[in-house]
Amino acid sequence: MLLRSLLALALLCALPAAQTPLDRGLDAIRVENIEADVRFLASDELRGRDTPSDELRLAARYLRARLMRLGFQPAGDDGYLHEYALEAKRLDTERSSIVLDKGGVETELKFGRDVFFSPGGVDDFEVSGELVFCGRATAEDVAGIDLAGKWAVAYDSDVPWRARRDAVRARGAVGIVVTPGPDYDDEPYPRRWRSWVWRARAGSMALPGAAADEKPLSYLYVVRQRGAELLGESPALGQSLGATLRETRAVAEGRERFTVENVCGLWPGLDPELSKEVLIVSAHYDHVGAREGEIYNGADDNGSGTTGLLALAEGLAAAGPLRRSVLLIWVSGEEKGLLGSEAWTLNPTLPPGTRAVANVNIDMIGRNAPEKLLVTPTAALEQYNGLVQLAESFAASEGFAT
Repeated sequence: MLLRSLLALALLCALPAAQTPLDRGLDAIRVENIEADVRFLASDELRGRDTPSDELRLAARYLRARLMRLGFQPAGDDGYLHEYALEAKRLDTERSSIVLDKGGVETELKFGRDVFFSPGGVDDFEVSGELVFCGRATAEDVAGIDLAGKWAVAYDSDVPWRARRDAVRARGAVGIVVTPGPDYDDEPYPRRWRSWVWRARAGSMALPGAAADEKPLSYLYVVRQRGAELLGESPALGQSLGATLRETRAVAEGRERFTVENVCGLWPGLDPELSKEVLIVSAHYDHVGAREGEIYNGADDNGSGTTGLLALAEGLAAAGPLRRSVLLIWVSGEEKGLLGSEAWTLNPTLPPGTRAVANVNIDMIGRNAPEKLLVTPTAALEQYNGLVQLAESFAASEGFAT
């Protein structure tokens, strides 16, 4: 009897103190479980989870099964799945052309050999105009140049492509031609932009009937030799190059329709009023698929964010309900132009009587800057907000720089 009492007392003393919900949630997140999820989602068998593909559908069912096991409520329009349609549009290379007219001599630049452009958002259009040299096409370079109805020609440099685009668009340009400058040391364009050629022939995706808010600026990359022929000897900033460029793009007939899925699970809150406020945490689970026999597995982009969201689901299930409700969304079509996010925003599947109050999106954990927490929008943008500031305030306590 005494031995039994002593043993019971020893066991009682060894019991841990009562855990808080946060402790329970953190304890449920295990490195080995995260690794197992990443290994499956980024395996060769899932062939890069392209949108659309059978492998993407398989990944969606893997996520759905986890939500079911953990007790999340279905939050799509078909159980846990939010379905939306996509339309494939392919470039008709026979009816598309880029023609340079210099001194009355016309030269056709061949896509995939002389010139490259992103195949995203393919639509029928034609644009032409005079070519004007704009240096590196920074805002300072083009500040005094009238580019209305003209093409800007710029050296390829460390200036971000969006900065070039925004700078010349603000001056009225119809397009921009980028070509290697004297200091360019990156890959030759045929290798650097080979995926664009593949994607143009495979087709770009869009929501049916979707129209751009504004006409996109035409953005071309011209190989070094053609660029040198066009520029000649060291043109001055703002100098006309004595040439015009006409670009015609045409969409092939016979557009295909596909049904694609986002995956949505709701963790209802406890508070009678605050539970009507929904915190959305999202990640895209698609990647770019396989091209010419090479599989792009997408472990980082965004197998890491996908499994991070699965780990959060495990933590929530162990911790129990919060005061507010939490909606976990894995979106598809991100690599094709944020299509899954757009589709859900146009047709949200929030429960009646609730409203979204915040969205935290997780993309690429730990590879490019493992010692940093990279959060957007940054303080340099007007969209900078309290949620970002909160994340920044917690970063140091978790060992991250911002």
